[in-house]
Amino acid sequence: MSKRSRRKRKKRIMLGISIGLPVAIIAVGIAIVLNITGKKGTAEQGTEETPVIAVPTATATPEPTPEVAVEAEPVEIIAADVADMNDTEDPGAQTEDGESVNVTDALKSSQFETSDMSIGIDVAKYQGTIDWPSVAASGVQFAIIRVGYRTQKTGIIYEDPCAKYNLQQAQAAGLKLGAYFFSTAVNEQEAQEEAAWVTNYIAQYKITYPVVYNCEGFKSADSRQYGLDKNTRSNCAVKFLDYVAAKGYTPMFYAARNELRDDTDWNTTTLSSKYKIWVSQYPDPPFPATSAPDYTGSYAMWQYTNAGAISGIKKGVDVNVAYFGYTQEAEAKDSTPYEMVAADPEVGITFTEVNDTVTAKSETNLRSVPSSADSSTIVAKLVYGDTANRTGIGNNGWARVIYNGQKLYAVNSYLTNDPNYAANTVPAAATNDAAAPAATTDKTADSLYSPVNELVTAKEETNLRTYPSTETGQVYALIKHGDTVTRTGIGSNGWSRISYDGQTLYAVTSFLQVAQ
Repeated sequence: MSKRSRRKRKKRIMLGISIGLPVAIIAVGIAIVLNITGKKGTAEQGTEETPVIAVPTATATPEPTPEVAVEAEPVEIIAADVADMNDTEDPGAQTEDGESVNVTDALKSSQFETSDMSIGIDVAKYQGTIDWPSVAASGVQFAIIRVGYRTQKTGIIYEDPCAKYNLQQAQAAGLKLGAYFFSTAVNEQEAQEEAAWVTNYIAQYKITYPVVYNCEGFKSADSRQYGLDKNTRSNCAVKFLDYVAAKGYTPMFYAARNELRDDTDWNTTTLSSKYKIWVSQYPDPPFPATSAPDYTGSYAMWQYTNAGAISGIKKGVDVNVAYFGYTQEAEAKDSTPYEMVAADPEVGITFTEVNDTVTAKSETNLRSVPSSADSSTIVAKLVYGDTANRTGIGNNGWARVIYNGQKLYAVNSYLTNDPNYAANTVPAAATNDAAAPAATTDKTADSLYSPVNELVTAKEETNLRTYPSTETGQVYALIKHGDTVTRTGIGSNGWSRISYDGQTLYAVTSFLQVAQ
């Protein structure tokens, strides 16, 4: 649930080590290697974390000049919309030593529940499109999936755009499912409305792990909950969780350690007497080097990092230790088959809505997804004079268009809404009798490149090619974020000249950044 920026220090840990906790738990045999961003405590209210950067595969096909289709790699986008803030925690200093916790006191509400420890993740749209078979192969046992949220400002309920895909694909991959909802309820009526929405939404899925009430960001002046007293907020949680329990699900309450401790921000005593508690606290060093959170109240699950890196997930992910497990999946409450959905191609991209008629400056590919990573996504080619309706411009450089009734995507810089673009861009005639110099057709010509000498890296990942063209240039190497190469020229043709391995190569300039 946490997406906040933090001081980074890489650690590598192995899950599946036998943990010396005060109760008998079965150590899970999991070989998940995680890159952890360590920090004592959790992060401050009202901010979001930039997760560990992960790189998607990107294989270019179009030509990156202003007149033709471009090799456009996906850009990692971290949403910063306060109205859709999913995770804000109040860290505070860690001032006391942790004590033994009898985790077997966690409430049981399923005949299939055991006291075995299990390891899982919780995810939302911030993780992008997840490869769930890869996640399952890593050894993760369960996934708590955000299904929806009520916005911080307007109070409107929305489904998470990845929820159905995540529920379906995680279930198909063999992971046991739980669900959570981000609440900004200001009264019990709204809390019950949220619970009814959630239980209806998840009814067709096998929800084995708890259904969780998550409420954060209430200390921010931008939140509709700002100034709401502790009792009112706690009563909203109770209303939500009681409704969930009445529908046959296991209720759970999530909050940061400092909010729970000593009934600081919640009526923790009441909540922990009725429901499972999921505590968030990120120690340094993380689990398993730190075997338990620095929290002395009762809890049934511990979120110990928000920056796990795991196969199948491109961005940082929350990792959790549950001090319970299940011998089998729960049955869906509604046996009606659910409608299968595909991954949302716009996840992680913020589109500015527009409505204009565009054509290609020369020609460009129209794709089913806003990425050139896979040539099979090319649906059509837009050429100059042919038109499409542009409905959105993404902050990753792609445009959403409607073409022949289909929603497709094109690189925005290769589109124009000027119907006379070709005529308006004809070079002016020479003003003297001397013949105008012939335009060079050699895209490697020195005259095209402003000389530089600097180390650069990929924003995410990009190809180094033998010629500045995705059609004729062969891929010589692939660099990822963190790999550095020497840039010797920045071209007016959209390419950078690179010195690498004794070779002169070329990379798309927009996919590079100066190395820090």
